[in-house]
Amino acid sequence: MADDLPEQFDLVVIGTGFTESCIAAAASRVGKSVLHIDSNEYYGDVWSSFSMDTYCARIDRVVEPHSTLRNASYTWHVAETAPETESIETQGDQRWTRDSVMAKSRRFSLDLCPRILYAAGELVQLLIKSNICRYAEFRAVDHVCMRHNEEIVSVPCSRSDVFNTKSLTIVEKRLLMKFLTACNDYGEDKCNEDSLEFRGRTFLEYLQAQRVTEKISSCVMQAIAMCGPNTSFEEGMQRTQRFLGSLGRYGNTPFLFPMYGCGELPQCFCRLCAVYGGIYCLKRAVDDIGLDAETNELVLSSAGKTLRAKNVVSAPGYSPVSKGVEMRPHISRGLFVASNPLGNEELNKGGGGVNLLRLLDADGQREAILIQLSHYSGACPEGLYVFHLTTPAVSEDPASDLSAFTSLLFDRSDVQLIFSSYFTIASQSNKSAAAEHIHYTEAPTFELDYDAAISNARQVFNKLYADAEFLPRAPDPEEIVIDGEDPSALNENSLPEDLRAQLHDMQQATQEMDIQE
Repeated sequence: MADDLPEQFDLVVIGTGFTESCIAAAASRVGKSVLHIDSNEYYGDVWSSFSMDTYCARIDRVVEPHSTLRNASYTWHVAETAPETESIETQGDQRWTRDSVMAKSRRFSLDLCPRILYAAGELVQLLIKSNICRYAEFRAVDHVCMRHNEEIVSVPCSRSDVFNTKSLTIVEKRLLMKFLTACNDYGEDKCNEDSLEFRGRTFLEYLQAQRVTEKISSCVMQAIAMCGPNTSFEEGMQRTQRFLGSLGRYGNTPFLFPMYGCGELPQCFCRLCAVYGGIYCLKRAVDDIGLDAETNELVLSSAGKTLRAKNVVSAPGYSPVSKGVEMRPHISRGLFVASNPLGNEELNKGGGGVNLLRLLDADGQREAILIQLSHYSGACPEGLYVFHLTTPAVSEDPASDLSAFTSLLFDRSDVQLIFSSYFTIASQSNKSAAAEHIHYTEAPTFELDYDAAISNARQVFNKLYADAEFLPRAPDPEEIVIDGEDPSALNENSLPEDLRAQLHDMQQATQEMDIQE
């Protein structure tokens, strides 16, 4: 570690995953001195995104006993090189080989822990409130899908979708709109009497009482409320309202996906932390940690340098704070690369975009989330598609955990797999006795959005700084006035009249362009 690195910090954060990065940014934003350290050479930990070659290198790495990424493997389903007698490209039709895929390695952005964002969800609101949204780009999810009669079909989301879809009859369209309107009004006085009889019962019972068709019931359960047969009426209504509340904000569906992969999000928070003075050290591990009983400070040893901190936050799986802890399977992940997408042409117009599909096993008891990405997401080269499949872990074998879902997706489809990979994300089931004064974050959980991760970050931050605001708004550069600078210099009215006129014309032109778009 650099000799000029300060020895005293308010907070040392170990690990640059999403939750840890939120905490580091929040602490730095309220004026705390922060050292953010990671033994990896990249940001994000198990929340990171990789190019194809670095992904394979990460999977090949020897797994330490306390690592959160384990049981990892990958398989190539194409030849290493093309036969000498065969041209790899014929009339623009790509014949993929391992070498041709690896040649485009840097165009991949392969997520370890992919997520979809509700357009009015917790993370989007936090990004806007804190002004961190300026560091990221997003794409609206193109289709929310479901499986019906062994086919993948798009679920109509907006009012126009409902009335334009050919997959529903006129009667079904009216029933669906009536049902969604009732769900949207849930909680208002006019709806309380109608829903009172279903308190304590299941959401499925409520659906059945509305006498909707089986197809509409599948639409609501699989893709809108995203719930199971035992989900309570109240929770089902809340999930449906969450879906409806995000509609029409940024696109035709209620969901967003980060351009270039979800690994961009931890880095957004790291950027804010650095702007407010946070110091970053990658490829640096903490060798030892202890408590100074006299000062009640934590003493850390790293690369021969002694550091002192008032507080330490650590992600699970980092030595030495994770020595002796037990890691258990938490999430089973599958990552697939194919030369063609799932579903019909209607779902993949113009080469496809981002599609979301929730899957249920044959018994309807276990679920998985599938995210399909095309090159328009910035996550893969043109002509290839990435499928992310995620389910709660029930064993140490992720391929076995996901087999019920991979068979639904690939056994009866014409998808040409090029690459497949499986791994487990583990969680920490106990704490190290030597690190009782450390604030632990939690491993990624199985969820569609980032709500649990943000809640965990808030909880840890509030324990550290109970009187401070979590991620207050950061000013834009033009709003910052340097000491000694005349604030009126930033005022449009202080400009000469001819420059004010030019500025007004530019603003007017910009507004007209926005309206046209």
